[in-house]
Amino acid sequence: MTQVQGSCLCGSVTIKATLPSENLGVCHCGMCKKWNGGPLLAVDCQTSVEITGEEYVTVFDSSMWAERGFCSNCGSHLFYHLKETSQYSVPAGIFDLPVNTKMTHQIFIDEKPDYYEFANDTQNITGLELVTEYS
Repeated sequence: MTQVQGSCLCGSVTIKATLPSENLGVCHCGMCKKWNGGPLLAVDCQTSVEITGEEYVTVFDSSMWAERGFCSNCGSHLFYHLKETSQYSVPAGIFDLPVNTKMTHQIFIDEKPDYYEFANDTQNITGLELVTEYS
């Protein structure tokens, strides 16, 4: 388990978490691409997230199963939160991650556009494979 800490761009919101691993994942789904202007690079924080500056956190109900948080002061994306399990995925750039952090998997790989490609060797999971695994 690795303890990490970070903040939004303006510093109004800080996030502390305990990561179950040093793995980083990438999501290429349409919602993440619209939210980020590109793929979401995120770390799984499970449920161990401590947020300070909550008065600056705005939550957008992005689907029936998840919500996304951002800083109302600077607009930084803060988290993707699964409602049912209370699991958080936090954009990797929020934290000062350990140097041994590795990109290990990409989800919704079938929605990745052709105009970019990561060089990392990762597990690639389609949207259908992901939905099938968790339903």
